[in-house]
Amino acid sequence: MAASGQTGRLLVCATPIGNLADVTLRVLDELREADVCLAEDTRVTKRLFARYGIDTPLERFDEATASAKTPRVLERIAAGETVALVSDAGTPGISDPGSRLVAACIDAELPVDVLPGPSAVITALVASGLPTHAFFFGGFFPRKQGDRVRLLASLRDLDATLVFFESPRRLASALAAIAEQMPGRRGAVARELTKVHAEVVRGTVEELAAAFASREVKGEVVVLVGPPTGATQAVSDEDLAFEVEQMMRGGSSRSDAIKRVAQIRGVPKSRVYDAAHRAKEARKEAER
Repeated sequence: MAASGQTGRLLVCATPIGNLADVTLRVLDELREADVCLAEDTRVTKRLFARYGIDTPLERFDEATASAKTPRVLERIAAGETVALVSDAGTPGISDPGSRLVAACIDAELPVDVLPGPSAVITALVASGLPTHAFFFGGFFPRKQGDRVRLLASLRDLDATLVFFESPRRLASALAAIAEQMPGRRGAVARELTKVHAEVVRGTVEELAAAFASREVKGEVVVLVGPPTGATQAVSDEDLAFEVEQMMRGGSSRSDAIKRVAQIRGVPKSRVYDAAHRAKEARKEAER
């Protein structure tokens, strides 16, 4: 417990993402010895504490309370208290307000110890079967369509597997956006990882979009998209012209088809226009 004149520390404690047996022995020991535990949702953390007989005081520390509570937390650590930080699941500081508390402690030159443990990002990445030579974690997938298109366009040529968190309610629309912007990619949807009903669905992004289009989904969801293939990166003018023609046959206007193919393939619109124009002229010449 806190000792007079002694500087305390912040303990960033990774907790299970589903199965309570996945917590580390070190985390349990440190949680028992801490002066206080800051929890994203105290109701969730109480279940972990009850399972392992931990009676350390719990205080709420979430998006709504973090800014107001941070100065007092820094004072307590400076006064010698050991403050543990947990999120609802996984490692604190990943897409939650814990990252701001860590930064504040570092700025105040207070000790921060990170205790490793479960991570939904790494668990989903390995379970997906997609390439792991490099990956990009984008946090929660954007809600607005325009933001989605811009983000995916910026990542289209990145040689890495893309990893996003997503709400079950928005999963179908997110997958539809990915299928439109990154057709042909391999992907995966991982949900309820380490729990009884854990599921990892793998396939092309089009197959995933179709599979979840009308399916009710519950639980925590991670969406993964594989890196571009050589064929996707080195698309030919003939392929571009063919895709424009296919979209026009599906009801798109010529200008809309050119614009969409350019967005999907990540190439200049002028190149798609030129490719489609040459193909059109070649057909006319062949018909003469």
